[in-house]
Amino acid sequence: MLQAVFSSRNEPPPIGRGGWLDALRFIVAALIILHHFQMSAPVPLAEGLHPVFERGGFLLTNFFLIDSGYVLMRVYGRAVGSGRMSRTDFFLKRVLRVFPAHLIVLGLLVALVLVATAAGIPPNHPEWFAWDQLPAQIALVQSFGVHGGIGWNAPTWSISALLGCYVAFPFVLRGLSRIGPWTALILVVVGYLAANELSWAILKYPVYQMPLNLGIWRALPLFILGMGLAWFAQGVWINPRVAGWAGVLAAVALAGVQYFDKHALISLVFISIIILAAGAVPNRHPSKLVEQAAMVSFSMFISNEVVRIAWFGLADAVAGKLALGDAWRWGLWGLGVLAAFVFAFALHYLIDQPIQNRIRAWLKARGRGAAVSQPVVSLEG
Repeated sequence: MLQAVFSSRNEPPPIGRGGWLDALRFIVAALIILHHFQMSAPVPLAEGLHPVFERGGFLLTNFFLIDSGYVLMRVYGRAVGSGRMSRTDFFLKRVLRVFPAHLIVLGLLVALVLVATAAGIPPNHPEWFAWDQLPAQIALVQSFGVHGGIGWNAPTWSISALLGCYVAFPFVLRGLSRIGPWTALILVVVGYLAANELSWAILKYPVYQMPLNLGIWRALPLFILGMGLAWFAQGVWINPRVAGWAGVLAAVALAGVQYFDKHALISLVFISIIILAAGAVPNRHPSKLVEQAAMVSFSMFISNEVVRIAWFGLADAVAGKLALGDAWRWGLWGLGVLAAFVFAFALHYLIDQPIQNRIRAWLKARGRGAAVSQPVVSLEG
């Protein structure tokens, strides 16, 4: 009976655009926006609806980090492992994917703060815009213990941490390629639990939720976990029907445990099952709509905090000056959430995608990077 569920003889389906992995990518990005915006509502959603809107935010980032390891392993694993793509080319490709949009969005935020201050409307919380924090964030080194990175476009700590994960990728890949899929699965799970115990013992924090300046130590174990899940998924066929039901039940279970409390470790188990299931279900009817929505997810992630700062800085001032009631304030909040999506789509299609097209052409002209058989569908693009 076990062979009807798992098999090493059947070929696992490839990942591709417009399927469940893309859908998850967009859903996670949308929930991250809601998590960041909930505190700006007239009544914070964590107070008015449920605490999960606040406490569950760390799981969304963890989902993103596991998914990044999973997808990059499945997309680039064979090319990097065979030497068709060098370590340097892999790292360069990933750095060039995240840095242009990061610098543009951060530059817009700096310009906003300067213009607003010059106009006599300085930030309400100047401590979140300290200039000594900016250099580390510009260079994306804030998650490596370097001074700075607090405030400004704070969510970029995870992009910073992923740069370290990109460096580690070829070395982790080499280790995983020497063992079988079941051994790899057991090893990355045990390794993550060991990292958590070590983190508690040395740093007094759980590995899944640490301060910003220790971000690399939070991200790397999750990224490696995702790589291990991908190595298992590439070597073991999972019955698509069973995978589909497992994914649905894991999603329901994740929502259930989060309703009552944080339950971080068991939630990570459910997240891992969801990602495995999404990759195991064949993408027979890819959706162009899902594909296009997912392609915007990186812009959603990188820009939503800047939109929140700009929108609610203006909206709160207008609401206070006009003495608007709660109904109007809720309307402004809803428009702010919508603005985050609109800005992200504009950023992607008008700025980021044209830049990335030029970068891809430049890399191709210089022979950098091997062609891969599947598109990249991780949250960071």
